[in-house]
Amino acid sequence: MNAIILAAGKGERLRPLTNDKPKCLVELFGKSLLEWQIETFQNSGITDITVVSGYKSDLINFPETNILKNEKYNTTNMVETLFCAKDKLLTSTVVSYGDIIFEPNVLKKIVESKENFSSVIDKKWLNYWKIRFDNPLDDAESLEINHDGFLTSIGQKVSKIDEIQGQYIGLMKFQNEGITFLKSFYDEAKKKSKSGINILNPKVKFENSYMTDLLNSLIIAGCKLKAIEIENGWLELDSIQDYKIYEEMYSNNTIQKIFSVPKSVN
Repeated sequence: MNAIILAAGKGERLRPLTNDKPKCLVELFGKSLLEWQIETFQNSGITDITVVSGYKSDLINFPETNILKNEKYNTTNMVETLFCAKDKLLTSTVVSYGDIIFEPNVLKKIVESKENFSSVIDKKWLNYWKIRFDNPLDDAESLEINHDGFLTSIGQKVSKIDEIQGQYIGLMKFQNEGITFLKSFYDEAKKKSKSGINILNPKVKFENSYMTDLLNSLIIAGCKLKAIEIENGWLELDSIQDYKIYEEMYSNNTIQKIFSVPKSVN
């Protein structure tokens, strides 16, 4: 099993912290987001780690990882960043956003999944969103799970909380036949985009497609995406407000309500 970390983003909402460094190198609880992830992967036995960089990529220097670069990071989105590492989509590959950190038990759950397509879903998302946003619906997206535990919708705008059965955290796994299908599906979608049709999301250019656009399109194509359900145990660092909230919660010892910071940092 190997891992790909998507870390090409500029992190404009985290300024001034990202004025002189990429988003993935912003420190939280004493380590950069990328250090937290690499350490978590390695401690779980995953040592083949690829980081797809972009903004200020020259600052990303971890000798124990493979560093690739999305040269078009400024004009593309997550899907294109992932496929910069197409050759690292191997037999079983965990893919993670570069702006999250997660507890080892969260990673363990998706590592153990036997499905071709799996995605970690936070069922206790609303409590966490209320800490981060005045109105949780401002940032939340649709997510529906059927009785068999597979996703039926993801990444669509919603108007009511009850349309959301969890939140996708940016941690997924593709393996076996799923890898083969994913690559061919992407290639076909990119080919169709040459004629001006983006089957992933007709509202944006193909190169600007979100990861949830890809996942939702895979669902529509008949793929079975397993929901790996958790209850918190992860953090997304998306804005300077997030940063201030987490640092304050860490200083007053309330961060453990949503994320267990390893004791080595305390």
